[in-house]
Amino acid sequence: MIVYWVLLLITAFFAYVFGCMDTMVLASNFVFHRNLRRLGDSRLWYSNFRRIFGFKGFVWLAVVELVKDLLPILIGGLLLGIRGHADAGRAFAGFVMVLGRLWSLFYDFKGSHASFAMVVAAFAADTSVGAAVLVVTVAAIALTRYLSLGTLIGAVVYALVAVLVVDDALILRLALLTAALVVIRHIPALIRVFRRTEPKLSFEQDITYKLDE
Repeated sequence: MIVYWVLLLITAFFAYVFGCMDTMVLASNFVFHRNLRRLGDSRLWYSNFRRIFGFKGFVWLAVVELVKDLLPILIGGLLLGIRGHADAGRAFAGFVMVLGRLWSLFYDFKGSHASFAMVVAAFAADTSVGAAVLVVTVAAIALTRYLSLGTLIGAVVYALVAVLVVDDALILRLALLTAALVVIRHIPALIRVFRRTEPKLSFEQDITYKLDE
């Protein structure tokens, strides 16, 4: 039992730290070897990143985000796999990673929408759930033009599909907790949507400044 808890703590540590890391900082420093804080308007915003690195930079940003989100899930699967619970280890890592993404210790507990991280965590829980969350989240963002609302809808679908598809009770609980975190984080944004104060995405022009937190 002690070994199991130690493995959980190690998994939680790596997952939360990776979740807290800002993908733009990693991409600018390790891919482009330039400090984003010293470029453009010196802010860690998507608009500043886009102005400096362009569309190619955004492609690399997605690659870095994918690698960063997958690493803790792989670690969780490997560590908990020692005790024969690799699937639960991946789902647990996904939950903690999303927690770090939403409430980052490195940035005064202010995180991002965690859309990408939520989709990766959903795939970690179950591939069918992940596919459903990916399709619905992308479609909802494209149709509503609200990143926050699209992410929130994706989280609701995450919970609903998990209840229908996931058989393992522990993985189901972790999936529901992950979806709940995203919903809670987006309640203020949902209120802004109803008040029509939440900015919409515009696909005809540079939309990245509207992704800024």
